Amino acid sequence: MANAQPRLRTMYAETIRASLQEKFGYNNPMQIPGLDKIVINVGVGEAVNDKKKVAKAQTEITKISGQKAMVTRARKSVAGFKLREGMPIGVKVTLRGERMYEFLDRLVTIAMPRIRDFQGVNPKSFDGSGNYAMGIKEQIVFPEINYDDVDEIRGMDIIICTTAKTDDEARELLSGFNMPFKK
Repeated sequence: MANAQPRLRTMYAETIRASLQEKFGYNNPMQIPGLDKIVINVGVGEAVNDKKKVAKAQTEITKISGQKAMVTRARKSVAGFKLREGMPIGVKVTLRGERMYEFLDRLVTIAMPRIRDFQGVNPKSFDGSGNYAMGIKEQIVFPEINYDDVDEIRGMDIIICTTAKTDDEARELLSGFNMPFKK
């Protein structure tokens, strides 16, 4: 089964596009919103005292995303935080294409059901132009992370960027991908 498309990409092409076109009445198929990219960001504030924390976070995010994470560095020095310009303070990864669909599939079907006391994600966390941002409090909800290897529980920000023009279009798009919004 070489070169098979991710399950969510096939689902988008076969059902979600048609339902979006029907609901919003697009004339041109290029108007139908889709996923653009997913950005995963982890801030490692403790990195000021211990450089190994950034490397550990980078390893974990690389495992979760299937793509090498990039170290982010401080832009300014902040004396109150003992932070100097250029110090590593976090990691991020931008997923597009196949990896983006596979990550979203794992996030919705595997990771979110493993979150304790999970009632759904906030349906209001859109930015006004069709992008959705959410936070996860612990990286251990992902099956790629071995609980015994975790030195510290880290949270992460996940931003799902879409080509939708409005929040309603983006909400409908993500609902098509079975994103569990709170009622």
